[in-house]
Order: sequence, then C-alpha cells, then structure tokens
Amino acid sequence: MTDLLRPRAMGRSPRRVEGPAKVTGTAPYASDQPVHDPVHAWLVQAEVARGVVTSVDTGRALAEEGVLTVLTPDNAPRLASTEDAELAALQSHDVDFRGQVLAVVVARTPETARHAASLVRVVVEQRPHDVRLSGDRADLYAPEQVNGGFETDTAEGDLAAGLAQAAHVVDRTYTTAWYNNNPLEPHATTAVWSDENLLLYDSTQGVHTTREAVAETFGLSPERVHVISPHVGGGFGAKGTAHVHAILAAMAARALPDVPVKLALTRQQMYSLVGYRTPTIQRVRLGGSADGRLTALAVDAIGQTSRFKEFAEQTAVPARTMYAAPHRRTTHRLAALDVPVPAWMRAPGECPGMFGPEVAMDELAIACGLDPVEFRVRNEPEVEPESGKPFSSRNLVACLREGARRFGWSHRDPTPGARQESGWRVGTGVAASTYPVNRSPGSEANIRFTAPGRYRVEIGAADIGTGTWTSLAQIAADALGVDHGDVELRIGDTRLPKASVAGGSSGITSWGSTVVAAARAFREKFGDRPDDGDETCVAMPESSASDDYAMHAFGAQFAEVRVHVDTGEVRVPRLLGVFAVGRVVNPRLARSQLVGGMTMGLSMALHEHSLLDERFGHVVNHDLAEYHIATNSDVPDVEAHWIEEHDPHTNPMGTKGIGEIGIVGTAAAIVNAAHHATGIRVRDLPLTLDHFVR
Repeated sequence: MTDLLRPRAMGRSPRRVEGPAKVTGTAPYASDQPVHDPVHAWLVQAEVARGVVTSVDTGRALAEEGVLTVLTPDNAPRLASTEDAELAALQSHDVDFRGQVLAVVVARTPETARHAASLVRVVVEQRPHDVRLSGDRADLYAPEQVNGGFETDTAEGDLAAGLAQAAHVVDRTYTTAWYNNNPLEPHATTAVWSDENLLLYDSTQGVHTTREAVAETFGLSPERVHVISPHVGGGFGAKGTAHVHAILAAMAARALPDVPVKLALTRQQMYSLVGYRTPTIQRVRLGGSADGRLTALAVDAIGQTSRFKEFAEQTAVPARTMYAAPHRRTTHRLAALDVPVPAWMRAPGECPGMFGPEVAMDELAIACGLDPVEFRVRNEPEVEPESGKPFSSRNLVACLREGARRFGWSHRDPTPGARQESGWRVGTGVAASTYPVNRSPGSEANIRFTAPGRYRVEIGAADIGTGTWTSLAQIAADALGVDHGDVELRIGDTRLPKASVAGGSSGITSWGSTVVAAARAFREKFGDRPDDGDETCVAMPESSASDDYAMHAFGAQFAEVRVHVDTGEVRVPRLLGVFAVGRVVNPRLARSQLVGGMTMGLSMALHEHSLLDERFGHVVNHDLAEYHIATNSDVPDVEAHWIEEHDPHTNPMGTKGIGEIGIVGTAAAIVNAAHHATGIRVRDLPLTLDHFVR
C-alpha cells in the first residue's frame, strides 16, 4: 500500500462540521433525543461489596403516584445470554461488587423515580469481601492473554545474565493509581421497544458494537436493534463497549411497550458501572553497560480484575517495543477482587505501562552519567525488538531531537536541585511515547452521487468529540477529487453501513481506508460523470503490510516542574510534546487531541486517584468535587507539535492515529522533571506534595 492520497482537503483545518450545532445546543445527545412522552428509570444499587440478596420489598415504591414498575431479580425478564457477566442485569441474587444494580424503578418523572428508588428495601446477606490489591498476594494468576490479544508473558535471552553483566542496574517498583473515566456527558440511553424491535439512542463509541452486544443479550437478530448516536460528549474508552445501563434501559422499555424509557447515569454511578483503569504495580529491571547500552530489560506488571469478569490490562506490552536489549522479559499477573470490572481508558496498556519504564530509563541514564535524551537515542532498536520486523517508520529520535531544540534542553544543568527561583525548585524532564497503529476490520462505506459535484458518504462511524464529522469528510473529498464542502457525511446510526468502534486510535485508519476504497470503486465504476443516484458500497480492504512491518506512532514529552521549597506544592508551567504520527488530516483537530491527551496525562501525574475504602469496597471520591482533574490553572502552557512523516505502509492516507499517544509519556516526564528539581525520586502516582515535604 504505497499510493498515498494527494492532499487537497487533507492537511487543512476547516471548522468543525458539527461545531455550530454544538455551540448553539441543537446537537442531540442520547438524553436529548425528541421522543414522545418519555418515562424515566432510576437505579437501586448494592451497598455492600459481596453478598446475596434475600429479599426486595418494592411495596412503598409502587405505591407512589407516577411509578410504573420496579424491576428486581425476582421479576426481571430472563435474558437470552448471560455470557457477558457485566451485562447480566438482574439475573441473579448474587452481589459481586458495591454499586451493582439490584433494582430499577421506572416512573413518569426523574424526580419521582429517584424518590421511589429510595423507598425500595433490599436485604442482603453480607459476605466477607476482598478488594485489596498488593504485589505479595499468594493468589495472583496469569491470564490466558491480555487486552488486545497479546501474549501474557514473553522472554528472550537470559535476563539474569543480562543484569549480571550490567555496569549499572535499576530494580525498582512503580505504581499507578485507580483512574476513572469522566467524559463530560455521562453514560445515557433512551430505549423504545415497539413490535419486538428495539430502538436505542445511546452514548456510545460504536453503534454497531452496541447493537451486537444488546442483540446477543436479548436473543434478537441484530437487524431488530437500531442504535443511533450522532454526537457523543466524550468517551476515552469508557463508551467503547456496552455497559449494563443500556441493558437495563432496554429491559425497562420491554416492560412498557411503545413507551420511551430514559436512563442517564449520575456522575457517582459511573464510578462503579462503566469501567475504570486498573491500578498497576510494576517491577522494572534495567541493566546498562558502562557506555549506556541496555543489557537487560524486564517489566513484571500486576493489576486487578473483577472476580465475576476478567479484564487484563496489557501494562507490560509497550516495553516490548521501545528499546533494544538482548535480554528481555515481560509478565502480567492479576488479582481477582470483589470490585467492578475494569475496562478501557485512554491508551490502555501504553499509558500506565510506559510510566514505570520511562522513569526507570531516567534513573538509569543518571546512573550511567548520560543525558536522558542521549540515553534514549543510544538505545534505539534497528528493528522491533519483539517481532524482529522492520518499522514502517520510526522517528522517535527525530521527536527527541526536535523536542529538545524547541524546549531549550541544551541549557539544562543536569544537577538535581541546582535551579531555584523565588522559593521554587525548578527542574525539567523528558519521557518517550509510543502507540501502535491499529486497524479494526469489518467496516463498510456507501457513496452516492446526489447532485452535480455532490456526494453523500455513509458509514456507521462515531464522533466522540474528536472531529470525525470533519476529518472523515476531508478524506472522502480527497478520494473523490472534490472540495470538502461537497461531501455530505452521515455517521452514528446502525442503518448505515457497518463500522468498527472508535477505539485504539483506529477510527480514521479503519474508516478512512474504507471510505477511500469506496471512493475508488465508485470512480472506477461510474467514471468522472456519474448520474444522480449512482452509488456503491465497499468493505474495508485487507492489508498485508502489517505482516511485513511493525507500525507505531512515537513521541517525546518534555516538562518543566516547580516544587515549592516550604510547602511541597507542585506546578507544571510548561509541557511540550513532539510526535511522529504519520500524515495529519486536520492540524486543528490533531493539535486539540494531542494537547488534550497531554493535559489528561498531567492530570494523572498531579491529581487523579480513585480512593478505595477497603472496609466497604467502593471509591469514596466519586464525583468531580473530590476526584480532582486538571483545570485551567494547572496547564498554563501546553504545546503539541509533529514532524513531517511519510509512511506509505500504514494506509492510503498515511495516518497513524492521534487520540491516545498524547497521554502516554506525560506523567513520566513530569515525575522525571520533579526529580531534577528536587533530587527526590517519586515512583508512585499521583505526585502530591507529601512526597516533597520532609
């Protein structure tokens, strides 16, 4: 695949197609859909982490005026499939985690539903629970594989020998916290069941994946489930798979045929029902020769999963790609706990998994007496270490060099604690980033000629705020040889051709490749003078390039950190990232995604931490008042740049994906900068002031 599209619309920054609708409040989200006379559902949740429901008293709730029904494990309809335990709503009396849904109240108004839910009396026989993650548990186990289908463990060479021959060794444990996704729009579903057909307005990253999950759960053919989601108020992975609220909304609607049922989760409910990023414990071992070459690299990662459904974060996988070392090992182990099931969160695997190794690289660079940028350059692999494949393109060194130039790295005094200004210790740090070029199969696109010079492009893709409405139309315009404004794009509906989920930074790669293939097929079939109504539908073509090349995006993150001498307060006045992400379709949207990812990484470094009360098994800071995220004052100066990168092997556009790489190295760069400022090495996130007050 070497025929890159010649840019005409791509590479420009037209305004967002959906921008006016969003800023005027007319863009319909899942709870905004204009359905007739809807009713509202409210959840009753478990207040213990483990147990068995012995009775549910719904009498007082049903007596309230306006209450239509209360679903419980005793009267809820049986689902056709309970294979996905997370979606098996009200099918059992077992309580597997605190916050599990035990009943659903449906009423004429949301206020009535909420009040009636407080009147439902659920008696639970409580049983001992276990929610504590630690690295010394005797019951840690190896999953069959980790998220993404990767091998659980890998090994090459002799790790012990590689460490023994090293002049310098780093052997440290690093931890990342429990993180909860907090998209601006909470998860919500509006469900209507009519004539044994189900209509869902859902906040989802994939209408077709949601349809498939719901259809299987209810035993329906997919054609009987219609999912609509034109606009999504953020997702970060939390809306990448179906969650139990969609099943509950559909279940309630089935009990009330032809009546629209709205179910919108509260911010607090999202902390137990829609996934989160598992905390991780990472033992990282690096061996370095006297001249700064890695002799050994090992990452042993521990995470948690729920006892009733497994999810294994691929924390150690990015270490398999980054640096050359003859002796290598990676492992994953899980603790099965009485907690909600973890799930995707922006850059699963890479985000937490690059933290420990990139901080360890900083520690080893210092031990070897080398500049951290130069140390990384010195350990560049010639081929992908894990597979031995050549890289389709690898420009990490260019990112490091350009980032160092823009950041003023050459003026840096390497001595920790050497710089102090007005009561603040000042330091700078660097870390590298990587993210795979993912391509999801199964998408189709339809192109129709609607008027002279005008085309309608249909594909069931999703726009979760990333700009798909705009960037996909730009790709279609270039493929059709017309202006961006001459393309009418339709997305976010299962009545459109099938599309893969918006996840893994794969959207534009997958959908764009499909649209390009459809455009080429259209032009081959109808030539330059099609007639009104001419159309063609094409599936995404297969690509053999991934069999021949290792495909990854790379980046380098630079941070300036200030730590107050007396209070230990941490500030990050400056972040800079330089990335190699293939061709950039829309610079405005790309910069927004990269800056957003870096800001989310800063938030991870300084603030984010879901605090688990082990006595009761739940996250106590379960709202935006107490789960702290970065605000304007935390991010005074964030710059994102990219290098020009020509990669003909990834896809016809030459893109690599932008949505996730920005978050990957940021936390490590900030921690490394904090060490340079203070001489104190922090290995556990977040980077709170107590680390620096002695």
